[in-house]
Amino acid sequence: MTEAAPPLRRDAERNRQLLLRTAYDLMAAQGLDVSYEDIARAAGTGMGTMYRRFPHRQDLLDALFSDHIDTVIGLAEQASRHEDAWAGLAWFLERQLEIEAQSRGLGELLRSRNQATGSVLRARERMTPLVADLVDRAVRAGQLPQGVTPADFAAVHVMVGSVMDASRTHTPHLWRRALRIALAGVRHADLSGDQPDETVIDRLYNDKT
Repeated sequence: MTEAAPPLRRDAERNRQLLLRTAYDLMAAQGLDVSYEDIARAAGTGMGTMYRRFPHRQDLLDALFSDHIDTVIGLAEQASRHEDAWAGLAWFLERQLEIEAQSRGLGELLRSRNQATGSVLRARERMTPLVADLVDRAVRAGQLPQGVTPADFAAVHVMVGSVMDASRTHTPHLWRRALRIALAGVRHADLSGDQPDETVIDRLYNDKT
């Protein structure tokens, strides 16, 4: 049996929490590209302390965002229990984007695999069947046209997220309008023709340069 890691000394734990708060605030405002140097400087600690507490960047990202990712998963599960499939799906998308609007870093983490952690990838694996079920229920209920796929809603998430990032500093609520436009388009679009295959979802999030 692997022994549990010993608890940190009080001053070490205080430094860890200070670094986490500082990193979260910086990434919420500026995104994931904030450097370790910037975090340590803003927290008033040395780089040695930063690397002792978080040797790898993914250690930091997991510590920062694991609770938020669990919240998004909970929203998807709650939406799947909604009696009205379309209302549940639209509610989930809006609630998820509201959380992302509060933190640029979280939004970038959920919409990109360049710095995605294992917990993010597992979250997508859990969310995909939930969203697929919502889409399928809405199609069967006549609330969405035949031919709509979960990949279409992944595209909506990426598109609206891009609007959110581009307008965050000058029109921070523009994403809500973009979401309404996108959802109306999905409900009334002519989607005849070939459907995207399942790999499109991964490529939408992965192909970022």
